[in-house]
Amino acid sequence: MILNMSEDMEQMYEEFKAGKIALYGLGTETEKALWRLGNHFEIVGLLDSFRTDGALYGKKIISFEDALNMGIRLIIVVARPGSCKAIAKRIGDQCRKEGIALMDIRGRDLLDIKKISYVFSDVNGVTRAELEEKIRFADVISFDLFDTLVMRQTLSSDDVAQYVDCRLREKGIFIENFCEKRQESEKELSRTAVPTLIEIYQNMLGRMHGKAADVTARKLADLEWNIDFSMLVPRKQVCDFFRDAMAAGKKVYVISDTYYSKVRLVEILKKCGITEYTDILSSSDYRISKKQGIYKVVKDQEPSKRYLHIGDDIVSDIENAHNCGFETCRVYSGMDLLEEVGMLGLSDYMDSLSDRLKVGMFVAKIFNSPFQFESGDGHIGIADVYDIGYLICAPLISDFVCWFHQKMREQRFQNIWFGARDGYLIQKMYSNLLEYDNQEDRTTYFLTSRTAAIRAGVKDENDIRYVDEMKFSGTLEACLKERFGIDAKSVKNEDILADETGLMKYKKAILENAGRKYKNYQKYISKLDSKEGDTAFFDFVAKGTTQMYIQRLTGNHLTGFYFLQLEKEHMKEKDIAVQSFYDADDTDTCGIYENYYILETVLTAPHPSVCGFNESGEPDYAVETRRKKDIVCFEKAQEGIFDYFKTYIRLCPEAQQNVNRKLDEVFLELVHKISLSDLDFLELVVEDPFFNRMTNIAEIL
Repeated sequence: MILNMSEDMEQMYEEFKAGKIALYGLGTETEKALWRLGNHFEIVGLLDSFRTDGALYGKKIISFEDALNMGIRLIIVVARPGSCKAIAKRIGDQCRKEGIALMDIRGRDLLDIKKISYVFSDVNGVTRAELEEKIRFADVISFDLFDTLVMRQTLSSDDVAQYVDCRLREKGIFIENFCEKRQESEKELSRTAVPTLIEIYQNMLGRMHGKAADVTARKLADLEWNIDFSMLVPRKQVCDFFRDAMAAGKKVYVISDTYYSKVRLVEILKKCGITEYTDILSSSDYRISKKQGIYKVVKDQEPSKRYLHIGDDIVSDIENAHNCGFETCRVYSGMDLLEEVGMLGLSDYMDSLSDRLKVGMFVAKIFNSPFQFESGDGHIGIADVYDIGYLICAPLISDFVCWFHQKMREQRFQNIWFGARDGYLIQKMYSNLLEYDNQEDRTTYFLTSRTAAIRAGVKDENDIRYVDEMKFSGTLEACLKERFGIDAKSVKNEDILADETGLMKYKKAILENAGRKYKNYQKYISKLDSKEGDTAFFDFVAKGTTQMYIQRLTGNHLTGFYFLQLEKEHMKEKDIAVQSFYDADDTDTCGIYENYYILETVLTAPHPSVCGFNESGEPDYAVETRRKKDIVCFEKAQEGIFDYFKTYIRLCPEAQQNVNRKLDEVFLELVHKISLSDLDFLELVVEDPFFNRMTNIAEIL
């Protein structure tokens, strides 16, 4: 029981004896805490997440504002560690502001904020070897389910009710204060027994007196189950231990405090690849929880054995199992590990449901293993380029695609062109989003490059000087060859302007070449399935050079949609329309500006760069300079990005798909702060032949 860990409760809270105290929580443990503390402290009331009036256990239920007016000095949270974290997130800032101490029933300071770190230091968790040894010596082993064998791809289990509310609203079913009503019903029923999910919703609907006649408890329970099940992913290494224990001939049980029946838990275990076990004990089937002694069921079935329980919760899995005579082993949950490193700087950006989903997806991937702290020197690490794409790049890129989708719906362009090669993956993601929404995809992957656009688009001396201003790292002859495809040796001496400098010396050859390239490019454009009218044109991070010259080749007006427009003021006189995901004013502070070279290396296509078109309007490609393994590498990163995006779109209701650039940037900045050990990724080269610059990606990490 919780109180067994707190025999010295009076001593823990000694400094608050002269002041007023409130307890946070309305569960049965609160009644016991009142009994232990009531004769020694002035407890003025009980706080709750959803109730602010009434009475329970002989104490008034009060609001946080009431507590402030009463002058309380301490709030003691009577709840499990996971719930304590959520409560601290909810009221911690207010407590700090008002000078109120916030502690849990074990005396831990819930206002203590861990310093952000990228190395696990002083983490004394069980290692793989230690867990293997414990399992070897046990006859009967039980595993907790949630946060031990499986984890949700959202930050908190409480989020699931919010997802249910969102899905109901999509169906036109509106239940005011849905989450609060559902939680109140669960709490009320849990005071006497462990309820099933249907019973929780029956209670909720019964208290509403027929105000939600268009939905039944069964439908609500099925909806919540389906949403929750879609969120779950196996913790692979813990599941391996489970299967290994079964293979070794051990008796292996699953014990879960849950409102789901054994039938549902069987489905979850199948998702984990676990089909063999001795038995599954659901607290709602037995009507008793872990703290009420469900562990004794195992002992009755397996008498006089050596017992081991493995779980993440220090109370229900460790204290309660120990009280029933089990050896115990605590494995860290994903959230435990995230908190050990100060939330990696994510905690200030987790307010919305979509934010918590992003963080949950991150945690479910990077801290899927409870043994992450064991690796090397304890530095948090990513060993595979797929995970670099999924964990670091995908949140920002996904938010851009959602933003772009919204812009397309608002502005109704006749054509949507994704410029090669930066638009290769973005088009795939956008097309997937259209398919998910059952919308027709009429987008075009537009073959272009800065080089191809310039070669066909230059018309006069001003254009040549504009191109020359973009400094080339090399000789004039190399610049002429790279940017215009003209060999200086092939230009007649009489056509070279001796009194000019730079590319202007070759004005005649450049403009004659441009005339041919212009006609060829137009032949390509004429083959496209495009309509007359305004055209949306995607580019990644750019000034707008490519867009400016492409617009000369088509009769359609182009509006650019970029992650970020560079040198916006410089381009103002060029009269091009650009809408940027990041505002130009953010250039010096946004993560995309600091890291776009890295993203550009990932956001590319497996084909070489287009340098122009032949007389048939077919593309001429530059010589491929990337190695085969380089292409395989960034394709794996793209696979991670695409998988992340599909998961995010599938799980997050459209109305909740909020763009959070600051959160995205925290993820992106991790590329410099955690250990990356995929050698193929570290050997990638950031290529920019237009400027004749080649940069090893390892140099900019």
